[in-house]
Amino acid sequence: MLALGASATQDTNAASVLTAEFGRQNNQSLFWGPYKPNLYFGVQPRTPNALSTGLMWGKVNSYEDIQQGFRYTCEQGEDIHGYGWDEYDARTGGVQTIHDEGNNVDITTSFVKFPGGSHGGSWAARIKGEIRSDAPKDSKTMLFYYIAQEGEGELGTDGAGSPAGFEGDVTFKGNSKALGDYTILVTKGTGDHPATNHELFPHRKGENTVVLSANIPSEAIWQGKNVVFKHLQDAVKIVQEQAEMASPPPPWQVYRVAHEPGKGNGHIIQKTFEGSFEFDVIFSSASAGRLLGSEDVTQGLQQTSEFFNQRFSNVFELKEPFTAEKYKRLGKSMFSNLLGGVGYFSGHQVIDRSYASEYDEEDEGFWAGAAEARARNMQKMEGPYELFTSVPSRPFFPRGFFWDEGFHLLQIMDWDIDLTLDIISSWYNTMDDDGWIPREQILGAEARSKVPAEFQVQYPHYANPPTPFLVIESFMERLRAANGSQPAAKEQLSADMPLHSAHLDNIELGENYLRKIYPLLRRQYDWFRKTQRGDIKSYEREAFSKKEAFRWKGRTETHVLTSGLDDYPRPQPPHPGELHVDLMAWVGLMAKSLRNIADALGDVEDMVEYEKTLTAIEHNLNDLHWSEEQGCYCDATVDEYEEHKLVCHKGYISLAPFFVGLMKPDDPKLGKLLDLIGDEDELFSPHGIRSLSKKDEMYGTGENYWRGPVWMPINYMILSQLRNLAIQDGPHKEKARDLFTRLRKNLVDTIYKSWEDTGFAWEQYNPETGAGQRTQHFTGWTSLVVKVMAMNLPNNGGQVKDEL
Repeated sequence: MLALGASATQDTNAASVLTAEFGRQNNQSLFWGPYKPNLYFGVQPRTPNALSTGLMWGKVNSYEDIQQGFRYTCEQGEDIHGYGWDEYDARTGGVQTIHDEGNNVDITTSFVKFPGGSHGGSWAARIKGEIRSDAPKDSKTMLFYYIAQEGEGELGTDGAGSPAGFEGDVTFKGNSKALGDYTILVTKGTGDHPATNHELFPHRKGENTVVLSANIPSEAIWQGKNVVFKHLQDAVKIVQEQAEMASPPPPWQVYRVAHEPGKGNGHIIQKTFEGSFEFDVIFSSASAGRLLGSEDVTQGLQQTSEFFNQRFSNVFELKEPFTAEKYKRLGKSMFSNLLGGVGYFSGHQVIDRSYASEYDEEDEGFWAGAAEARARNMQKMEGPYELFTSVPSRPFFPRGFFWDEGFHLLQIMDWDIDLTLDIISSWYNTMDDDGWIPREQILGAEARSKVPAEFQVQYPHYANPPTPFLVIESFMERLRAANGSQPAAKEQLSADMPLHSAHLDNIELGENYLRKIYPLLRRQYDWFRKTQRGDIKSYEREAFSKKEAFRWKGRTETHVLTSGLDDYPRPQPPHPGELHVDLMAWVGLMAKSLRNIADALGDVEDMVEYEKTLTAIEHNLNDLHWSEEQGCYCDATVDEYEEHKLVCHKGYISLAPFFVGLMKPDDPKLGKLLDLIGDEDELFSPHGIRSLSKKDEMYGTGENYWRGPVWMPINYMILSQLRNLAIQDGPHKEKARDLFTRLRKNLVDTIYKSWEDTGFAWEQYNPETGAGQRTQHFTGWTSLVVKVMAMNLPNNGGQVKDEL
């Protein structure tokens, strides 16, 4: 068993005490964060209907500036040369830089947490602006800090200042059930302010901080930009009514909200600067016992930076030829933005549980029938749900994606296994009784605002690649490795226990997690095998097993969105007799992972069952999907005589059994797959492995999403398996070693050059030029480049470590 002599003999009550204490400490440590990743900077706790804050800004040198450069939500295509976290840890904080060329300013938002008390501790943000070197030094910037108290609770200013605003710091006092009593301090800060001799509005003074407090309808309170714009329009209207258009006030004075401090559920704090500036926003929880000041913030930020840099060097030890400082900068940025993209979402989501017969997809032309069923709009709101997740892209995909998450967590788990397991639990808490998890989680009105209506609906017969199994199996292997190497288990966590690794430092804690998540993994596995079943018997297909064949539900003529590979070429026309090789490989991965977990937990009966299924899948992959002529795995359909037929579009799906780890080192088919991977006329490019062969007639056509471009997650999986082959004795060792070395260099060089040129990580990369493409700031799975830089090959063999 996994923890022989540890939890096997541990008193159950003591283990429960340990689990409860860890849960308390972990939630306190992760309670606050920049968990609104759709904003350039937005802070909220991990609890629904609570306090949330967000930063807005724009230059105000002319009357037109506000229409073009007002920043709040992360957007693509704005004149910003890169933005994101330079350093970030989810438990301590970090620093983010926004290179805002359009507004003549580089904004730095630093965030730091202060543990203590019984309500998640305190936190602070330091907002700093440096006028860019190519801009006038007297450039004017207006900033708005928006504070919203959702749900029950009170929040108001402590004092009212003068009619012109607050001359010094601004203090808010608030309370709610989740947060208890608290204080928010917005410091006066440093920096020059604009001034004017215009006589019409003497109370609109640039040096003062103005506060507008209001009671905002609950359905609108999340729309911070709209709230601010409404009050700015009111301010402009007054100017239009009272000022002479021949001699209007300067722009910064026109765009200045009214000073109306007091109580409300929404508060706008506005500051206006001329040149560079800095100020702090400090949240002090009363239960923590003390009010924080700017000196605490300075000290906390310094300690946070030191902690991050030391830990990064220890966790991600970059290997040759990527040890230069420029690669460390890339690595820190990529990883920090992955972790800084972790968000908390809550609310209802749209689900169609009509279970229309057309969704069974059993008839020829099934996609048309399914489209008619969707058009009946039988979806309903369900919830509320909560999700703690790492988003793929803050500007374009600021929500949870199931198959992306596994790739995100493969890297996060190296840094913080406890956070990783927390995120996995959050996903599996959204599972229904059948074992279905929505592949895309769009929770609440704010999340839905970024998604077209036709893509908001989730369907309980739609699957998605189960990448979290990669993470759970890796955790199990690490737990096994830690067993026997740790000191005797303790009944409670010490106050200074590093929460990043508590599940590995305390074997019984780790095993308890595994035992709790295992039934949920099993339920999802059973759901996959039931709902995504392919048809063998109706077409008299010859195969080792008459059960193990699979087909993605939800395909159209041109897309299989549920596969994650969207427009990758599939058999045409679609047919209910189709079989998808990539789906069978993923189900094989699930069976393999569950077999290993069952073995670790000592569940012999389950282990034998999974082993039997895995054996059947491994045989059926060859019987139903291998083409000896093409030298790769292929999708299958039936011909006009309803006989089994392979349809081969060489690319990522052709390699799926290999990259999920289902092939043994001495498998004779490996030679042909390695030849395909290394063929420059097919898949191998100077920038990574192409998603589709260059020789395929569909290469680069249509949407060209998964029809050629290089994608990091599949490249990472291929690279990991090449490494595993390269460090084991076998007929393909040297070839795998060569491919690993060249592919690793191509990937890193490509991503580094694009990042240096544009300031961004990208969703995919052009296989011919290496240019980043599609979605920018895609610091989800593209951040796997950090793990790639930390990979190496031992010179003289060495013990096998499965990188997945």
